Amino acid sequence: MNRREFLSLSALSLAGLAFSPYNIANNSNEDSMDIGRVCIESVSIYSKPSDKSEILYQRYRNEIIHLYYDVISDDGPDYNPRWYRVWGGYVHSARIQKVHFRTNPVIYDVPETGVLAELTVPVSQIKRNTTVYGWQPIYRLYYGSVHWVIGVEEGPDGTPWYKVFDELLDIPYLVQAEHLRLIAPEEYSPIATDVPFNKKKIEVKLATQMLYAYENDKLIFETNIASGINQANVPAGTVPTRTPTGIFNIASKKPSTHMGDGFITDDITAYELPGIPWVSFFAPHGVAFHGTYWHDNYGIPMSHGCINMRSDEALWLYRWSDFQAKEGKIETTGYGTQVTVS
Repeated sequence: MNRREFLSLSALSLAGLAFSPYNIANNSNEDSMDIGRVCIESVSIYSKPSDKSEILYQRYRNEIIHLYYDVISDDGPDYNPRWYRVWGGYVHSARIQKVHFRTNPVIYDVPETGVLAELTVPVSQIKRNTTVYGWQPIYRLYYGSVHWVIGVEEGPDGTPWYKVFDELLDIPYLVQAEHLRLIAPEEYSPIATDVPFNKKKIEVKLATQMLYAYENDKLIFETNIASGINQANVPAGTVPTRTPTGIFNIASKKPSTHMGDGFITDDITAYELPGIPWVSFFAPHGVAFHGTYWHDNYGIPMSHGCINMRSDEALWLYRWSDFQAKEGKIETTGYGTQVTVS
């Protein structure tokens, strides 16, 4: 059965989905159906898995959508032909983040050095208590982002909230404790430590948007990525968003970092990305490999210069590449694995 036949058969067998809502209350297993978060201002729902079909309606930033099943569309786009069957139609996967609602037990015994934690709900509104504004809502944290927990305090609702340190702004803020899962050190400890330093290499091919990792000249890992957008005209005094080419070495590792303009704001459209996970810096102007929670669109340039990766793949690269990041350190620096970008 080819893809077109499969789509036709699926459309017939599931035609009723467009007219009868899915009742999540009848679903005893929270993971038996995928859900997705809209990552940009809005996405279009199409009548077919094709951007040439009729637009039926819009869904908006941070809305949660039930994803019935995946469709690989013959109408593409070629670099990412994955669509999702949703209520009444289809949405392209590019700006939908697959998420879950998972709450966690509160751990009160937090080490003084801090502990890494992963957000396990689609969106969490963080707050900061100041003498001027009282409980001030600022950033929203998103599913899969990683943060430094440094303590537990009573939050604005009287329940336990984790105190989280923001290394870019050098300030703490509070996150509902049950929204964060503390990460055990063995989950991000180094791997392949027996492979000599000079036998590991990373290659990035911008033309094909592919990343390759080698041990002893043998390919052991490959994936598609999203590199920096190639600007037609770079404004004077600004850093180009195209990923630089050349031979580099990993120079810094952070398990979590805040990238953006560095403003304290509750504007959800602002360029503020706290909790970017598993960051390996390798080129000037902060260019790095890192996990991504604001899109799912690999195979095409998407970034301000960094190499966007799926978070689990960025974690693998973070663990595999030399040098070894130090547990409990916000940043570890050194002379690491060679990276060639062409």
